[in-house]
Amino acid sequence: MNLAQTLADIAGEIEDQAAAIEAEADAKYPDAVPGSFGIAVATCDGDVISAGSSDRFPIQSIGKVFAVDLALRAREDRVFERVGREPSGDPFNSLVDLERTHGLPRNPFINAGALVVVDMLVEEFGAAACDKVVDLIAAEIGHAVRLDDEVLTEGGDLNRAMLSFMRHHGNLHGSDDAVMDAYARQCAIMLDVADLARAGRFLATTRRRPDDAAADCRARQTRTLLALMMTCGHYDASGDFAVRVGLPAKSGVGGGILAIAPQLASIAAWSPNLDQHGNSILGVRALEMLVARTGWSVFGPPLEDVG
Repeated sequence: MNLAQTLADIAGEIEDQAAAIEAEADAKYPDAVPGSFGIAVATCDGDVISAGSSDRFPIQSIGKVFAVDLALRAREDRVFERVGREPSGDPFNSLVDLERTHGLPRNPFINAGALVVVDMLVEEFGAAACDKVVDLIAAEIGHAVRLDDEVLTEGGDLNRAMLSFMRHHGNLHGSDDAVMDAYARQCAIMLDVADLARAGRFLATTRRRPDDAAADCRARQTRTLLALMMTCGHYDASGDFAVRVGLPAKSGVGGGILAIAPQLASIAAWSPNLDQHGNSILGVRALEMLVARTGWSVFGPPLEDVG
């Protein structure tokens, strides 16, 4: 199977069927007209193949993946002294869950958990934490990124309330402004699907290396991150996504999804219309189509004729 042709076929089918796909979905905005769609794959062999739109979009919560990676590099499993690794069962911006857990967020992908992770980066890197995720992504894609002004200036009252609640329980150490600034900047990163796939490609390297302590440690950290993406990356729809797609992935309300096929590729999909859980309707469907045609899944081997 030709991967470039497969992506082109999927993009064409999504374009033709977009209205019907979104009409069947539990859409957040049922009257929204289907928007643009793009998909890209960055293989571990170094190829980047894309189809559809090359529009840039803010990665929003996908930035949390890169922040957790940086925290794991700096603190390893000590990260989980301050944030859990279980699905929450509540909306991603819920204060209720924090009250139950006395300021310990359920996982690093709900907003409260993401803010604690950023607080760890502020502790580790000081003022440089502001652009640690920005710099990591720029290094992975090979050029500077720009930030979305609208995301940078969004109101953050609910997130600040979470910070105050966690500080009350001793689970926030840095200043609110430092955490909020770094968090806003990681959410505001603008990428197209090809660059998002490039940015995430390093996460596909998961093979253990017992003969190389540093490489083996990185592989174990990456496996931890991918496990969190599988169980928590699509909030209350994570189980449905695991059944339909079978890959670790993280969505963002900008319409993007980053998925990882371990030892094979990083995949990015984007379309702006969201379901009730905040996940791209067309993006999820396209990933479902891709794995059906390639066999890529953490639950079994790929189809033998994919190349």
